[in-house]
Amino acid sequence: MPEIIRFNPNKQHYGTTTLITGYALCSSLLAVINKFAITKFNYPVLLTALQYLTSSFGVWVLAKFNLLHHDPFKFPIAKKFFPAAIVFYLAIFANTNLLRYANIETSIVFRSLTPLLVAVADTAFRKQPYPAKLTFVSLFIILGGAVGYVVTDKGFTLVAYLWAFVYSMTITVEMVYVKHMVMNLGLNTWGFVFYNNLLSLMIAPFFWVLSGECGELFSSVSGGWDRLEPVAFVAVCLSCLFGLLISFFGFAARKAISATAFTVTGVVNKFLTVLINVMIWDKHATPIGLVCLLFTLAGGVLYQQSVTSPKPVASVLARR
Repeated sequence: MPEIIRFNPNKQHYGTTTLITGYALCSSLLAVINKFAITKFNYPVLLTALQYLTSSFGVWVLAKFNLLHHDPFKFPIAKKFFPAAIVFYLAIFANTNLLRYANIETSIVFRSLTPLLVAVADTAFRKQPYPAKLTFVSLFIILGGAVGYVVTDKGFTLVAYLWAFVYSMTITVEMVYVKHMVMNLGLNTWGFVFYNNLLSLMIAPFFWVLSGECGELFSSVSGGWDRLEPVAFVAVCLSCLFGLLISFFGFAARKAISATAFTVTGVVNKFLTVLINVMIWDKHATPIGLVCLLFTLAGGVLYQQSVTSPKPVASVLARR
């Protein structure tokens, strides 16, 4: 019988660079995969519900085979976690619908608003110190670069604007509130993945009915639902797989870095998303748009430099 891999919630088992890289790759690829999946499987609530099911069930199965350890489901913990799960679900719900009605570039520009909002929210609600001037400059460079890219490349629709506004608000609350939950509940990384996805799966039926998607699906079935295309099936499966991966890397990265740094990482990795988007969708950015993307990337590097400081020797020795 293989030895159980147990994770101490107070100990970091993965390098920060590894966690950030894993989160960036998963986030970048998931955006493109979800966009493609939605074009072939136009049921965003059901698609995200399948992601939550895959993630929660996958963690449970891997734990049964002693391949990982997650905190057991307990009602008192679930009750405390539930508000965070609602905020998380709203953010994913808004982003999925944004991808449904707009292109990926539209999501990028509104995602780029969140570092500034998170920095303010961190200071106002979590009593974090105000960012340094250089940090604010880097955040504005990211914002300006992302805005410039979208303005020079794509237009907006009213529906896209509405979903983008909801997304930017909910993702800001989610970044700050979930960071608070991660630091105070004492769950390990896989425990957070399990609780977050299982509770989100419980919330999904309510939004499935509220959004009217339930009626759309029943109408399609009653009218003779065509078989799911092989390409669409693969896209849905990949969406579910990367949903599990990003759950792990997302929660692990939250523990390793600040809420604002985590958000900026999500913004910067959209550069890779655009490159993939250009390759598979044949949607090319203008030269000015590419320059704006370079500014966004440079702003992310500048931000990392502004918040990185050498660790005291005593702190390093304490981790050994």
